[in-house]
Amino acid sequence: MWQILGEIVMMSVGLILIYLAVSKGYEPLLLLPIGFGAVLANIPFADIAASGGILDVLRVHGIENELLPALIFVGIGAMSDFTSLIRRPMLLIFAAAGQLGIFLTLNLALVLGFSPLEASSIGIIGAMDGPTAIFVTQRFAPHLLGPVTVCAYSYMSLVPLLQIPLSRWLTTRSERSIAMEYKEEELPRAVRVLFPVIVFLVSSFLAPQGALLMGTLMLGNLMRESGVVGRLSDVAQNELANIVTLLLGLSIGGTMTAEAFLNTSTLYVFALGLVAFILAISFGLLFAKLMKALTGGKINPLIGACGVSAFPMAARTAHMLGRQEDQDNWLLPHTLATNVGGQIASVAAGGAILSYVPFVLGLLGIA
Repeated sequence: MWQILGEIVMMSVGLILIYLAVSKGYEPLLLLPIGFGAVLANIPFADIAASGGILDVLRVHGIENELLPALIFVGIGAMSDFTSLIRRPMLLIFAAAGQLGIFLTLNLALVLGFSPLEASSIGIIGAMDGPTAIFVTQRFAPHLLGPVTVCAYSYMSLVPLLQIPLSRWLTTRSERSIAMEYKEEELPRAVRVLFPVIVFLVSSFLAPQGALLMGTLMLGNLMRESGVVGRLSDVAQNELANIVTLLLGLSIGGTMTAEAFLNTSTLYVFALGLVAFILAISFGLLFAKLMKALTGGKINPLIGACGVSAFPMAARTAHMLGRQEDQDNWLLPHTLATNVGGQIASVAAGGAILSYVPFVLGLLGIA
């Protein structure tokens, strides 16, 4: 009886996710298949998510072996234009600042009683990068995969609702009005081609466990920028990305069973996920305010909120806020550069956690 009641509750959660995707437009490409997958997984006596069921097969052969997250990164890389960041490499420091929320949230999770590996999986929500959250959680805490993924994608759709009030609370009108100079210059093809290769090699040597994450992201970007595999780049951006997104969503929904989801840990994950998002945006804004002071007022603090992987929502929102204060202020080149830097920084943060958390735990003698 209690099992069936729990399944009905989880089917209701799945229907709510479908409603949010269809009616509100909240991350529909993932929340709709995740929601439907949750409904499928909890149909009483259907055993669709049980061992050997189709949703279990998708999870085992798509997520446990890391195939689907890797393929989705190829698509993301093919869709990413890093030229704005290459022109303004200094803005990458704001992307790094945006990852600070990960580590504070990680420590809060430890205080609440989560294990170090569980806390790392929860903390990575602050990167605002769904595939990275999936990748890390599958390695460290697969039993939290459903809550962490749903939390990451649900809150990502709410980024503007958090970014706007936080930006207004933490910056002044005069700061939001600061105009930043920009000059667009055509980048040599060699620079655009070398960038993904160099980023992959450097990040992989620093955090080898993140090599698959960064490697697939930069492979997609290399296909885009090389100009010699246009068909592969187009497929990665469209057919591959769409098919993998559908399968990934169904796989995640299949993990949202009553046994795995209906517990206090899920509530903590959602609460900590919200904290992670707020901290990521706030740290970015405060760091940008510091840089504004150090540069004599040349940095608009609004760009600090873009150092996360919520692309391009964070960039557009920051640009809009600047335009509200001054219609002639054109922050978009800087916000986009910071935002694509956030994509790289979030993957790098995931790689660092995968590489160094087990190493530190080993030194401390913690299993």
